[in-house]
Amino acid sequence: MKVTLLTLFLDLIICINNVSSGKNECPRIKLKRQWGGRPAKGLTYQVPPIRYVIIHHTVSSECDEFLKCAEILQNTQNYHMNDLHYEDIGYNFLIGNDGVVYEGTGWGVRGAHTYGYNMNGTGIAFIGNFADKLPSRSALNAAKKLLACGVKEDELDRNYLLLAASQVISTQSPGLILYNEIQDWDHWTINP
Repeated sequence: MKVTLLTLFLDLIICINNVSSGKNECPRIKLKRQWGGRPAKGLTYQVPPIRYVIIHHTVSSECDEFLKCAEILQNTQNYHMNDLHYEDIGYNFLIGNDGVVYEGTGWGVRGAHTYGYNMNGTGIAFIGNFADKLPSRSALNAAKKLLACGVKEDELDRNYLLLAASQVISTQSPGLILYNEIQDWDHWTINP
């Protein structure tokens, strides 16, 4: 089938209409190879749809532009793989204050983010420390779009449970201010 200029133009119009009407639930996701991530040492696949979403923060510097985010992600992955002996970066996804979602292990691959919840959980970490302030509005919106996308793509259970890491393991993550924020999000639960 020949691709004509008219076909490309019509596809562009449809894409613009979907974005402006809110039909495009999926956020921009920078793949691991795009941010300079290393290949995983091994993979353990999950069976979708996933039941739990666990919210974390990285307790690192924050980032609001690609090069800084990529540097933090590479350092995080190196720490997880070299020092903690994980197979890959621990989180499924990470989100910078630039509003970009960065692929960690991604959908359908077990992370190493929350003991007892790795096999049936997706770990989402906000890049930075959010004990006394919120991530940027664009980062929060990107997380919500990622969750909606996960449901739409059948990666997340339609009735998934949203939890803060501090609800299920001994940690301060995702920070008190972010913890208070996610309590107002859809699917948040007090009892895992």
